[in-house]
Amino acid sequence: MSVAVTPLVRPKRKKVWVDYLVQFRWILIIFLVLPMSLTLYFLDYLREVKSRHKSYKQRQIKHDENIIKVIKRLKKRNPSKDGLICTARNPWVTVGMRNVDYKRARRFEVDLSAFSNILEIDQERMIIKCEPLVNMGQITKATVPMNLALAVVPELDDLTVGGLINGSGLEGSSHIYGLFADTVMAYEIILADGRVVRATKDNEYSDLFYAIPWSQGTLGLLTCAEIKLVHIKEYIKLSYKPVKGDNLKDLTKGYIDSFAREFGDDNNDDDEQNVVEFVETLIYNPHEAVCMTGNFASREEVMSNGNSMKINRIGWWFKPWFYQHAQTALMRGEFVEYIPTREYYHRHTRSYFWEVKLLLPFADQWWFRFLLGWMMPPKISLLKATQFEAVRNYYHDMHVLQDLLVPLHKVSDALEWAHQEMEVYPIWLCPHRLYKHPYKTMVYPEPGFEQERRRGDTAYAQMYTDIGLYYAPGPVLRGEAFDGSRAVSQMEHWLIENHGFETQYAVSELSEKDFWRMFDGQLYEKCRRKYGCVGNFMSVYYKSKKGRKTEKEVQEAENAYLETAYAKLDQPTDY
Repeated sequence: MSVAVTPLVRPKRKKVWVDYLVQFRWILIIFLVLPMSLTLYFLDYLREVKSRHKSYKQRQIKHDENIIKVIKRLKKRNPSKDGLICTARNPWVTVGMRNVDYKRARRFEVDLSAFSNILEIDQERMIIKCEPLVNMGQITKATVPMNLALAVVPELDDLTVGGLINGSGLEGSSHIYGLFADTVMAYEIILADGRVVRATKDNEYSDLFYAIPWSQGTLGLLTCAEIKLVHIKEYIKLSYKPVKGDNLKDLTKGYIDSFAREFGDDNNDDDEQNVVEFVETLIYNPHEAVCMTGNFASREEVMSNGNSMKINRIGWWFKPWFYQHAQTALMRGEFVEYIPTREYYHRHTRSYFWEVKLLLPFADQWWFRFLLGWMMPPKISLLKATQFEAVRNYYHDMHVLQDLLVPLHKVSDALEWAHQEMEVYPIWLCPHRLYKHPYKTMVYPEPGFEQERRRGDTAYAQMYTDIGLYYAPGPVLRGEAFDGSRAVSQMEHWLIENHGFETQYAVSELSEKDFWRMFDGQLYEKCRRKYGCVGNFMSVYYKSKKGRKTEKEVQEAENAYLETAYAKLDQPTDY
């Protein structure tokens, strides 16, 4: 039974010099990061224009030439002295906060920067063929005018196909389609020996197909993915429903009631009248939340029914940030509006959910939005590139940036734990299916979940929720002591005990044994051995482990087989 919890009582923390660096970092962002970001956005635009003027055939020819270059590069590697294979991408270019200390040790880098093009949009097969550095902004620009979109479109423009596959990604439609990787139909990957293979769920590389998600590029070099497309309409009809309660359990009930049906099977999923296409909930404090549900709406539907006055073009630079706009439902009550589909897909980009509020405390004010909002948001890569080591360590210790994937029936417990230990608000809730695959993958549903017949579950998938914690914890905002490493470590152990998962873009404190208690390594280990990854590619734990890698660790990683907590080789497994 859920009971009300109160945050821990903590002593006051004395400010140090790095606190002032962080407090006045906005000066650097305004005068350096924003102008540089604008330049990069313009260069990205020119690259997209250049790519669009090439035919799909020309792009494919260039793609094949780039693959040959990668293979030649791999053949130059001397395994005895060159180190383990990784991409040549600078650590600060990535969107996440994941540890990249492996790039400070001996390694063999392969440049994949040319793999940034959409190779084909096949409207008959409903497939888009993309290289790994294509981002969500590129894809929606190309597909939305065709009334097509990815089945799952993660909200931030700069998130790349490769990052969402090798790491993880989801969105408001994930309660229907699952994680981003669940919508991929085929992978093209270069193995350690230079072979180029195409892995699908039903060909000879099916084991590799299911092992690639969450592997962080440690099974080979991803060069292309074929991803499912769906038909869309011009607008999203979005309903905002305020939920107020005495505690987080009440808010969780409102969230679950907004979308979750009773336990069902495949036939029930075809009942479109009972399915909302987009779901998310924002919790603003322990007593108030706003649940949002949306469905596609055509231009004719919006205009013919006199709803044109309800259109909200949230993508304009001067508009209030989306999370603050949604918060108005707490005062005005339940309401409905129509948002252009592409603007809805990227609704959290301008404010990076609510993280920009910490970096630029005044950027949400009307005068800033009108004067400089057109320059927003600052590039995440530049924000990372302009961090001092001390500032980077400060954010690791005094800031929370985590996504917790938790079974739907345990969301209330997770929220109460997070409130007591971290006090991070707002909180993003996004439901997603976790499928039961032919192979037991790194993330998998609770064993026997289908026997429990819980709300949201089906016979083939368990409903999970992404609990997004992105902000400074309450104790830090109040000037109290906060141990970020301890809080993350306790969070990770809570997830292990409750069959939850930590997304790998974030900072982790897991030991190797606990890493393989959280994730299942059986299929992953088999594929690393079968496809010659051991001694050539880093292991996923090696890449995510916190701290600089010593030469001894590099040598051990080159020569040793992966030892998981529960290593078995009897795959495939029907669990």
